[in-house]
Amino acid sequence: MTPPPTKEQLAQLDAEDPLKWTRDEFEIPDARASGAKVDGKAIYFCGNSLGLLSKKAREHVLEELDTWSTSAVFGHFNHKYQRPWKYVDRPLTPHLARLVGAKESEVSHSATLTGNIHNLFTTFYKPTQKRWKIVIEKGAFPSDWYAIYSHPNLHSDVLSPEQIKDAIIPLSPREGEETLRTEDILDVLDKNGDEIAIVWLPLIQYYTGQLFDAPTLSKKTHDIGALFGLDMAHGVGNVKVELDKWNVDFAVWCTYKYLNSGPGAVGGFFIRDGLQDNNRRLAGWWGNDEKSRFEMKAEFEPTPGAKGYQHSCTNVLGSIPLLATLDIIDKAGFDNLRAKAIRLTGTLESLLRASKYYTDKEPSPNDNKAGFRILTPEAPWRGTQLSLEIHPRREGIMPRVFERMLDAGLVGDERKPYVIRLSPVVLYNTFTEVGKAVEILNAALAAEDEELAKGN
Repeated sequence: MTPPPTKEQLAQLDAEDPLKWTRDEFEIPDARASGAKVDGKAIYFCGNSLGLLSKKAREHVLEELDTWSTSAVFGHFNHKYQRPWKYVDRPLTPHLARLVGAKESEVSHSATLTGNIHNLFTTFYKPTQKRWKIVIEKGAFPSDWYAIYSHPNLHSDVLSPEQIKDAIIPLSPREGEETLRTEDILDVLDKNGDEIAIVWLPLIQYYTGQLFDAPTLSKKTHDIGALFGLDMAHGVGNVKVELDKWNVDFAVWCTYKYLNSGPGAVGGFFIRDGLQDNNRRLAGWWGNDEKSRFEMKAEFEPTPGAKGYQHSCTNVLGSIPLLATLDIIDKAGFDNLRAKAIRLTGTLESLLRASKYYTDKEPSPNDNKAGFRILTPEAPWRGTQLSLEIHPRREGIMPRVFERMLDAGLVGDERKPYVIRLSPVVLYNTFTEVGKAVEILNAALAAEDEELAKGN
């Protein structure tokens, strides 16, 4: 095994990095803002939850406020910075289509992730007595689980109470494992094929960081006659996405993680060209053809493609920050960024595995030594996130380790009961920070060891 890099080697990687300029495009928060007990910039490894503010995004938002101040309602049509609010999604759509591997007609910048899930499922979940089941992972993020679990209940005119009760097929890993095996998912599809209406999975699982084999699962889903959909909240801007090539039917995403559009920002969705809705569309004014939208006709004339499924006008302040990141991605080249991200995450993994607190085994319930194991699969089945299960698996241990990390200026995020997620984001994190992050984690675990030795 190749030894992990030294501090000097990490610094050299940063010095030679042709993409190091992207970090200067972002505002790195001070460590004390997160409650740290040290000065300086935070080591921010939480972009998988909320990405950082780019300097250009700040400029763009101030420009929108300036337009609002000077033009008011006329900003919809005559915009001081050539971004009329009436067409605020126009400069975003080409970027997003390239990023998700789709045609512009298949992409809509609109609404929020859960709202878009409901929109798509109301439209494309058409249960029958024969085919009514939905496949979803049991450990899905609540946005997906709550939303999708609610949809069979809307079809009591078609489904019996027993069918509604059995409509969800939850996928779980094998006993003693943390991630789902592709062959096990395929087996579930084989066994329930005639009854499945939709297979709905994340591209990347939020808790473990597992990247799913979307092309293989999409093909199998279509072989059994069902529709295949993806939640790409943790995938877009993180890993290579090719929705058309994978033959995905529909997908949703948010933009405030790896695309840095700001808290609660506008999300998006994809609908494959030619996918039939059988007149089940939930119509809204902003889905009306823009050529006649402002004529206020009583008859709905849908915009061709995914934009015809939009509802309300697009939130400007929740959209424009996204343009800054998309411009950076285009300038750097997503494939170049992804190649660096693989090296960055691989370096983190190498240093973690070299830690004396690392184990590749599930801990004994009686273990009283601090440590961690990595739940996230090895490359290529992951993005930038590595999920660390903190040991011992007892209430209070992981939060104490996490708090010590924050005290030292390392910002990750905790997922109860035992996981800390670290995500070195390629746009603004460095190899040197990766080294410092592991040092801080090791120190936090060393302090926990001392507490455990005292019987605390």
